[in-house]
Amino acid sequence: MSEAQDPGRLTAKTALVTGGGSGIGLAMVRRFVSEGARVVVGDLDGSRLSMLHDEFGSSVHTVVCDVTNEAQVEHLCLAGVEAFGPFDIAVANAGRGGYGLIVDADVSEFRSILDLCVTGVMLTIKHAARCMNDGGSIVTVASLNGTQPSAGMSAYCAAKAGVIMLTQVAAMELGERGIRVNAIAPGLIQTPATGGFFDVPGVVEEFMDNTTLGRYGLPEEVAALAVFLASDESGFVSASTFAVDGGGSTGRYPQLRRAFARLAQG
Repeated sequence: MSEAQDPGRLTAKTALVTGGGSGIGLAMVRRFVSEGARVVVGDLDGSRLSMLHDEFGSSVHTVVCDVTNEAQVEHLCLAGVEAFGPFDIAVANAGRGGYGLIVDADVSEFRSILDLCVTGVMLTIKHAARCMNDGGSIVTVASLNGTQPSAGMSAYCAAKAGVIMLTQVAAMELGERGIRVNAIAPGLIQTPATGGFFDVPGVVEEFMDNTTLGRYGLPEEVAALAVFLASDESGFVSASTFAVDGGGSTGRYPQLRRAFARLAQG
């Protein structure tokens, strides 16, 4: 007689993940599916979404989506409900950063980062909550830069600080439905989006030196926390921000301005 397998922590739950085609978002999709969830995935890159179908089959439903476009976010959520039913979990993960001093800032680029990282999170919360069962869980992805500033990253720092406060307000507003809203604040995680840091001599080493653990993180380590926040195990956890930064918040942010200047000088 074969030994019965324990059900996953997210068995019979439906999750939504934006920016789920790569990096942290992809790691969350993989972990959620492994824990028994069906996952609706939004991403701008249709080729990445096609690969998700190859990997997970009927456990995922994918929609090409720009989270700064409200009509597309609404369509993503309604299509997900049509495919799998109302959401139990939603992760507002899509985002990006940039580098440039304030005095040299391109205003259109500044607005673009704020629009993606803050407005995109707001729209995801807005429409996912409308399609969510009472007692569900919403997870936002903030950053170490939401609390720790870095010269040259004004737009990203401001945006991620906004995500942290937006998370708290959403928790207040949705709590009457039993919906919990929490933020994850990663430090340096090795993903395609952070590849630029790994290309600049000394930057990754400085990141690691400013952690208490002496290393950078992996997407799977962020996904592990997301599973806890998505599951019933965190039923009395809301309006909180959880650092996944190896203790980097105890130190200081790397001197990117100096590193990029050295790189420019050859």
